[in-house]
Amino acid sequence: MAEFDLTSQMGEYLDRHLVFPLLEFLSVKEIYDEQEMLKGKLDLLSNTNMVDFAMDVHRTLYPDQEVPAVLRNKRSEVVAELKKLQMQTDEITKIFEEVEVRNMIETARDGKQLFDFLESKYNFKHDMVDTLYKFAKFQYEIGNYSAAAEYLNFVRVLLPPSNKHGMYALWGKLASEILMQDWDAALEDLNRLKDVIESNTMATPLMLLEQRTWLIHWSLFVFFNHPKGRDLIIEMFLGQPPYLNAIQTMSPHILRYLTTAVITNKRKRHVLKELVNIIQQESYTYRDPITEFLECLYVNFDFDGAQQKLRDCEKVLVNDFFLVACIDDFIENARLLIFETFIRIHQCISISMLAEKLNMPPEDAERWIVDLIRHSPLDAKIDSKLGHVVMGTNAKSPYQQVIEKTKDLAYKSQMLVMAVEKKLRQKGGKEGYKS
Repeated sequence: MAEFDLTSQMGEYLDRHLVFPLLEFLSVKEIYDEQEMLKGKLDLLSNTNMVDFAMDVHRTLYPDQEVPAVLRNKRSEVVAELKKLQMQTDEITKIFEEVEVRNMIETARDGKQLFDFLESKYNFKHDMVDTLYKFAKFQYEIGNYSAAAEYLNFVRVLLPPSNKHGMYALWGKLASEILMQDWDAALEDLNRLKDVIESNTMATPLMLLEQRTWLIHWSLFVFFNHPKGRDLIIEMFLGQPPYLNAIQTMSPHILRYLTTAVITNKRKRHVLKELVNIIQQESYTYRDPITEFLECLYVNFDFDGAQQKLRDCEKVLVNDFFLVACIDDFIENARLLIFETFIRIHQCISISMLAEKLNMPPEDAERWIVDLIRHSPLDAKIDSKLGHVVMGTNAKSPYQQVIEKTKDLAYKSQMLVMAVEKKLRQKGGKEGYKS
């Protein structure tokens, strides 16, 4: 399964702390040699301050050796630095523990209003924000993500996104919420960061492309864990051209995750045609069993090929960190897509043949088809005596066809209006500056 593992491609766009969960997952799956995995973890930890973790990995990797003096010395340095930063920020953290200040953070319209309040009431200084940022960053580097998220939130509120530390605080807080698995907070941070990226009129197109690519990769943690994630990933990746462009330009491997989200989402079936077109366009740069499954089904109408790809998809899903929880949904919906496509072509279908296409025993396939007919608007009947599924003439009315073709039009129109308004605001801002 190593040929379908995307960890190396994903790691290029992830903070090293976000790579650790992926490596832990690979260790459990035993896709790679465990000794090599431990060496990879140790190398990754070398540029962090999670010294205790590094020492544990070293003991596991080299049980007959003592922990190197370099790691022991580094641990002493990290502890000393932590104590130093705690002393420097003691006064600052006490200010932010005040109930009045916490309420002000929640209600303040902008950072300047909050800073003016803190300056007048608590003699707060500008250099205190930088000190707090250093402390928050250090907490993140040692793996104390809850403290990092709390302090980075204060920094985020106090500093505008145009400030370097303000932007880093947004990324750091998102990473901290992901690592704490607080998916509601992570989704808020993801949307906040996305808004900042899209409203940045000073960044070059290349910078924006890189930031969108990083955000796409980080968002997978949120989208495949949040209850609304599989809707939101389609809206962001497929419905917003800048992000689709980033996928096609920088990271076509993300099509695996977009395709899985579409297949497992019955409410978004109207985007299948658009997705298949994109998969075909990018097939020369990226292919895997999940994207090939849709190609077999909707481009080649190769049901035997789709059947084989569905078996391969299961192997890919079970070994993918982000998709392992989607296996049952994927298999169920993939079978439904095969069935729906098959019945469009055939009027009378043998249940045994259909069972073969669906990778199911004939008895299970018959029960599955009966449940499907019972709970869907399909005009079909089961002839148990002959072992056939007989399809009716369920032709769609022109009215229904118009509804289906225009279903996604309102959303795309809204996105177009937002893009035009953004351009007009940018143009108006530049003209105002010139005048």
